[in-house]
Amino acid sequence: MDTSSELASAGTPPACLPAHLNKPRLRRIEASEYLLAKFGLTVAPATLAKLVSIGGGPPYHVAVRTPLYPVDQLDIWAEARLGKLRRSSSES
Repeated sequence: MDTSSELASAGTPPACLPAHLNKPRLRRIEASEYLLAKFGLTVAPATLAKLVSIGGGPPYHVAVRTPLYPVDQLDIWAEARLGKLRRSSSES
């Protein structure tokens, strides 16, 4: 991977994230904010809740009744949703 690809896929550095998002695990609303701030992905908290039911969402833990999304798993899930960088629309 060249330097420009690495920079493009790196997302937002942790120092640029709001302080309340600098935790190892995030609640659903915080996970939604994190995905928008770091990757530019708009995923509503309600969508994350639906993905819990139907599958396809990021992995999470349950603490009592609260879903907690590990930040490293959110990163992996977001990268998979974004896919690889393309240089033209003819690439598959």
